Amino acid sequence: MNAENKPKSINIGILGFGTVGQGTWKHLEDNFDFWRKILGVEIKPTRASVRTLEKKRNIKIPESALTTDSQSIVEDPNIDLICELIGGIEEAKNLTLQAFEKGKSVVTANKALICEHGEELFDAAEKAGVHYGFEASVAGGIPIIKVLRESMVANEFPLIYGILNGTSNYILTRMEKEGVSFDSVLNDARELGYVEADEALDLDGVDAAHKAVILAYLAHGIWVDLQSITVEGIRRISIEDLHAARKLGCKIKLIGVIRRNFENNHISVGVYPALVPMAEIIARTDGVYNGISLTGSVVGTVVLTGRGAGQDPTAGSVISDIVDVVKANNGISEGIKLKHVSPEECKPAKAVEIEGSFYLRLTVEDRPGQLAKVAECLAEHDVSLATVSQSPKNDSSTASIILTTHDTNEHSINLAIESLERLNGVKEKPVLFRVFDPDSFSKE
Repeated sequence: MNAENKPKSINIGILGFGTVGQGTWKHLEDNFDFWRKILGVEIKPTRASVRTLEKKRNIKIPESALTTDSQSIVEDPNIDLICELIGGIEEAKNLTLQAFEKGKSVVTANKALICEHGEELFDAAEKAGVHYGFEASVAGGIPIIKVLRESMVANEFPLIYGILNGTSNYILTRMEKEGVSFDSVLNDARELGYVEADEALDLDGVDAAHKAVILAYLAHGIWVDLQSITVEGIRRISIEDLHAARKLGCKIKLIGVIRRNFENNHISVGVYPALVPMAEIIARTDGVYNGISLTGSVVGTVVLTGRGAGQDPTAGSVISDIVDVVKANNGISEGIKLKHVSPEECKPAKAVEIEGSFYLRLTVEDRPGQLAKVAECLAEHDVSLATVSQSPKNDSSTASIILTTHDTNEHSINLAIESLERLNGVKEKPVLFRVFDPDSFSKE
């Protein structure tokens, strides 16, 4: 092949060479001939930044390709495209903006960064005339971002919900199926490498909340303040709760929910454990899998499931963005616009507008009249009971009351919980979960 016919080369610099970074390098090398054949371009992983050079890695890579200086990769004139996989916010943001300034496109898996600074980064990318791909930031190998932006662009979305964190789903699945305690399953998840170094990201719903904020923007064009939404985790879920949910024909899942009422253009975003009916595919999505249900105004309901984390699924999404950038730069396709254009601006919904039913577990003194007091307390805040069960605890001095409510709103149930916490005879902080009914949301 003479020089004139030789395919153009795109040199890839990877910032962060952990599990996903190594997977990206590996699959780019393994499929080098395939990309050259379909794109007419050679995609070459060229350099990668690491925290320590001495660390043993699972793939073979020339020592000369590794550096501890991420900045040098961004500034390298031979690097054409940056993969930002270092995680965190400040360093990742600075390196991304510097890459844009140098005319380099960036792909990322960093959902926290996009959640916190998405608008600024999108503006900067458009101003610089480069591309910014973030398919890997939400749901790993599930192509949810492309689905929202491309495949279902003709739709409005009254409801998007699903499992956005594989670690929490793995823990709940094991607890429910095996009757194993939360702490025991958590230790197993740590050993398997499923849990983030900052465990609160997985266990307290923060990771899922980052992803929910991104999905809300893609669907509705609004950046919801992470601090203003309901974010609850899985630490207070007991085996008793999981078994009670099953008796009610449900499973407890940690779900992200994005609802929009198109009559008043109010939107609500939240992440919390909820009782999901067994009939729903999301309820039957177990283990480390993610699942996302989209209710569209044109297509109806579409459900996507797949591995939400791990080397291969996430690396696959990173590479799909690399390919999209290469195609756009070579005139094979148009680049996807980053900024959402919504015909009508939506606003956050108030708590009094967010309706639904709830599951409540109380630990009370085992003596006559306690259930009546609980019911009276709830009624004072216009919360009516749908189902009730009561059983003694092992210590015989306390009893467990499990109840579900008819539809009420977030404001009323929060006031009721505050009253219950002060009620004489209630021994522990009440456990509250939502009972999720997709049909009621999609009718709005």
